[in-house]
This record gives sequence, structure tokens and C-alpha cells, in this order.
Amino acid sequence: MSRTTTEVWPPVPTEAPQRHPEAPAPGADLPQHYAYCFGCGDGVEQGLHIRTSACEGVTIRSRFTVTEAHQGAPGLAHGGLLACAFDEALGAAVGNLLRKPAVTAKLETEFVRPVPVGTTLFIDAHLDGVAGRKVYVSAEGRLDAEDGTVAVRARALFVQVKLSHFLENGRPEDLAKIADNPELLTRRSVELNP
Repeated sequence: MSRTTTEVWPPVPTEAPQRHPEAPAPGADLPQHYAYCFGCGDGVEQGLHIRTSACEGVTIRSRFTVTEAHQGAPGLAHGGLLACAFDEALGAAVGNLLRKPAVTAKLETEFVRPVPVGTTLFIDAHLDGVAGRKVYVSAEGRLDAEDGTVAVRARALFVQVKLSHFLENGRPEDLAKIADNPELLTRRSVELNP
């Protein structure tokens, strides 16, 4: 969120997040986590197709180009779609840098300026703090360059969950597809007991 806001972030006392020893090395490109994820998956024709790489410390950088299929107002990205992009980037920071499964509990977005169709948005997501199972994350999205004009800011609360959360709540037919074709999921190690 805006660095000039009077709200304290994270809103509770936290510990500094620690990059997992098996987190991707800085500069590494991160694979899609699920082929049919609207945010990063290649199996969704009109999806965001976000690409992400690890940075130094507890930061990742995601990027995606706004297409005509992503419009809200004529020629501009839909605000809900931008919130989706930030949810994907913030979640990628948690999943890849902490190596613990987590889900979005709260997401706030601040739209600073319009994001036109054809624009590439560079989103830097940073782990801000950990309090028990809660992980606080924030991000800024810049237009057309890593140091471009800030267009969107977001911050989120993620909650670490057990892998059983996904098995108990996912659609059976989708889980069966994964059982038949495990390549739909990216294989990476995670800590199983948050």
C-alpha cells in the first residue's frame, strides 16, 4: 500500500519472514503452479499468463501484459482482473519463498492510475511479516518497466494451511485429473505442517 498511509502494516506484531533454504535462487524463473490456474497457468486461453521470478531477500517479481480479453472500461484493464493479478503475485511470494501452502484471507488493492490494454505490469511482491499461521504481504505494480510509474498497490493476509485443505475442498473431477496427470501441478517441496 501507499508508503504515506497512516495505517500500520502489518497490523499486528510479526516476526521477520525467513526465506526457506530451498526457495528458488534470486533470478530464477518460477514455473506455473497449476496448468489451469487463471493467474499463471498456460491451460487457460484468456488467463493472465503471469510470469514470475525470484528476487533477493523475500521479494518476487511478476509480470503480465494486459490483453483485450482483460478489459473493463474500453481500452483499460478491469479492476477485478488487476486484483486477481496481485493475488497471484502475492501468493507466489508466500508459496515460493516460504515453501508453505497458504490461501488468501484478505486482499486490499489501491488503484493509483489506469492500466491500459497492451501495458505490461511489473508487480514486486514482498513478504512483510509472519504471525503464527498468518503471513502479511504487500506489492506495487509499475507500468511497462521495473522502475515505471506505480499504477496499483496491494496488500494481503494469507493463512498457512495443510495440504488436506485442497483435497477436502477441491472439485473431485479436478483432483481426479491431477491424479491422472500429475504434470498439471508443479512439483516443489513444501513444508507440510504449518
